[in-house]
Amino acid sequence: MGTVLGGMRNVRWHELQHAYGSASQVPGMLSRIAWGDGPTAGDALSDLDRWIGAPAVFDATVAAVPFLWELGATEAVKNRAGVLDLLATILAADHAGRPEWTRAAHEAVAEGRSTAARLASAPETKETPAVRDAAARLLAALDGHSCAACRPRTD
Repeated sequence: MGTVLGGMRNVRWHELQHAYGSASQVPGMLSRIAWGDGPTAGDALSDLDRWIGAPAVFDATVAAVPFLWELGATEAVKNRAGVLDLLATILAADHAGRPEWTRAAHEAVAEGRSTAARLASAPETKETPAVRDAAARLLAALDGHSCAACRPRTD
């Protein structure tokens, strides 16, 4: 897999769940986003959105978010704006029955804030307007994020 997404092999995807069952197909979707042409990457993003982002997050979401950040920051990826939009979707999603998955997924998205800030403020010669705009939207969502799962616990 090269250096991009190289760490995916260290995740026990078959033990994780997405909206429709085993997350064993998630690495293939991430790979299609990384190396696929525009339509292939778009289809993979759409599948991942349904599997790990909307309407609920899962333990596979938590595992996938660092790889999504990697893809969003990799210039060779065809639909980086779509990847950043998926991260924003994940930040807005929850899992009512598993608030710990919600919190972990949101924290994983928040860990990439510096990447979003860098992409949002990159000069036009470095980033496309679509990537800068998606990063700015994600940055605003991160800065304004508030949900029941992420509020500090008052035990």
